Amino acid sequence: MQYYFYLCKNYINMEDKDNNQSNSKINAIFNVFKSKPNQNFNYRQVARAVGAESDEERRRVLEILKELTQQKMLRRASQGKFRMNVQKQKQQRRIKRVITGCVDMTANGYAFIISDETEKDVFVSQHNLNHALHNDMVKINIYNTKRTNRFEGEVIEIVERSKQNFVGKVEISGKNGFLIPDSRQMPHEIFIPADKLNNAENGQKVVGRITDWAKNMRSPIGEIVDVIGNPGENDTEMHAILAEYDLPYNFPAKLDKIAAQINETITDADYAERRDFRGITTFTIDPDDAKDFDDALSLRIMNNGKYEIGVHIADVTHYVLPDTPIDKEAAERATSIYLVDRTIPMLPERLSNFICSLRPNEEKLCFSAVFQMDEKANITSEWFGRTVIYSNRRFTYDEAQQIIESKQGDLSSEILILDKLAKILRAKRFKAGAMNFERSEPKFILDKKGKPLNLYFKESKDSNNLIEEFMLLANCKVAQYIGKTEKNKKPKTFVYRVHDTPDETKFNKLKEFVKRFGYDVKPASEKDISRELNRLMKDVKDKPEANLVETLALRSMAKATYSTDNIGHYGLAFPFYTHFTSPIRRYPDMMVHRLLAQYIANAKSAEKNYYNEMCKHSSMMEQRATDAERASIKYKMVEFMQDKTGCRYEGIITGVTEWGIYVEICENKIEGMVSIRGMNDDYYCFDEENYCVTGRMHNKKYTLGDKVCIKVIRSDLERKQIDFMMIAEE
Repeated sequence: MQYYFYLCKNYINMEDKDNNQSNSKINAIFNVFKSKPNQNFNYRQVARAVGAESDEERRRVLEILKELTQQKMLRRASQGKFRMNVQKQKQQRRIKRVITGCVDMTANGYAFIISDETEKDVFVSQHNLNHALHNDMVKINIYNTKRTNRFEGEVIEIVERSKQNFVGKVEISGKNGFLIPDSRQMPHEIFIPADKLNNAENGQKVVGRITDWAKNMRSPIGEIVDVIGNPGENDTEMHAILAEYDLPYNFPAKLDKIAAQINETITDADYAERRDFRGITTFTIDPDDAKDFDDALSLRIMNNGKYEIGVHIADVTHYVLPDTPIDKEAAERATSIYLVDRTIPMLPERLSNFICSLRPNEEKLCFSAVFQMDEKANITSEWFGRTVIYSNRRFTYDEAQQIIESKQGDLSSEILILDKLAKILRAKRFKAGAMNFERSEPKFILDKKGKPLNLYFKESKDSNNLIEEFMLLANCKVAQYIGKTEKNKKPKTFVYRVHDTPDETKFNKLKEFVKRFGYDVKPASEKDISRELNRLMKDVKDKPEANLVETLALRSMAKATYSTDNIGHYGLAFPFYTHFTSPIRRYPDMMVHRLLAQYIANAKSAEKNYYNEMCKHSSMMEQRATDAERASIKYKMVEFMQDKTGCRYEGIITGVTEWGIYVEICENKIEGMVSIRGMNDDYYCFDEENYCVTGRMHNKKYTLGDKVCIKVIRSDLERKQIDFMMIAEE
């Protein structure tokens, strides 16, 4: 009943094709009270005033009056009578200042404003959000309230909406409907008029858009822009996750047609202007299921005994020209997206999997970084430019790993040399202060319908590290080639991958937390932070608390982003770093290829504003893609646990809140929640400072990092949540 204005429209025959006229009539009930704020009315008087004549219409009026009362827009004057809620003059609050920040909405409808202009997040009640939604950029007045002795705020302007589209289930009521958003951070249901349902059926997953939200309406009016499908079906749920983050789940058919017309033939002119590597041993190493091979390695031993190593990257920008339809689509997407069961490519499949993919036994055009090295991995020369290659072999990581371990197999000599050099490069990098976070990735075995049959964790091995080190080397040296300039010489515009120093407050919290497990982190300087964290990661490896500590350590770090202003990459200990090695799946790499080609040809510096905006956009899209990937993993984890109700597990407490205790199962790293309300053995109180809840009667304490035993009581796919209950150890 929270949609009282819409109910007025539906139940009192106030249907009008003109929305402005309709909205005027929708306000009729509330205007009865606004016109005479000091007068009492019963529901019959209100019904007469708005023209509600039948018993059904009068009953609806009464329901609406009750809802308005719950919303404190009206108050009960006496039994059966209502009046305008003219509040007593509020205690005067002094405006401290106006700030701009981002809305962090809670499931309960209130929010916190995160801003660089304040040390602490600012609380904003639901009443004072004034239609601001999660992740919106807003301006707020900050007040100092005596009641809570904290700063609170009120939204005075929505600077920028984070999104207009929302994913959820449609509920049909009569001719009209409501979109019930999936996200808990969207506290408002959206009213959908009958002519805006887009043939959606009751209960289906849909994408809706807000079209109108009048100031005096609690909830918005919208329309259905796409019907995704029936809940529970794998494609529906994966598409819903993508739509939730405003990510595409279909590729425009017209772009596939354009891609089909691209000529992949390598011409005489192409050969003439490129360095020829076709006669040099070259291969790729990729995951088992990869189809877009965008990097290859070549190796030959020079007459002087040194190694010539080529890092060859698919020359995407040879085929995708600036401002063409395919380029514009790639720029908008900015990245390929990798969900549990599918890849949503940045480029049409003909480009990503065929023309540009460095497939074995095919000549391919590349943009390469070529290095000469001695046996100690010291670089004695480097070259960057366009090439043509011929890949002799495609290896999976497991195949390459077997060669490294057995020291035999196809191209074993080349792979073993590269493995040896990669290990030296890796050791140098860590000695220089690079951080070593080796988190295992969850992988699912799925049936044909996408249902998870099993879950395992894939860890990086020497074959993964081999590829990683040479890709890092190429990215570093390309950035250094452009960014390292003579003194007093202005650097040219370029796209860097930057990573700032750790957040001091978060890092101090991490230090205090790990003391609970007996670990001591004491960096003497900013540079020592990485060494201390590496030592911590080594100490916690294979311990029950390892995943929790690693997660908190990562949260203490800044996020890597794209920028035209180089500040270096703290996590990798590189003063210059970029993304050059994955242009099939990342648009920043395409920008880097174009800029590098221009600067090799001695072009002047590119216009900076465009690249500034593209760096911001690419960083934002990368974060969305990461969030969608995590959401797909979470969904599959909940789905995997659906037949585990009643099963008992050992776990570790990974989060403590006023509403529940989050526990991660040790054997599969799946997280669920124990509701505080459901803990009936005591009355538990939340202690935020000490990361724990404590029982008042028996003083039983549950603290972050504690080992506990739990039983699975529910796996709710709709809420994407697993519920546990605490049990005694057996």
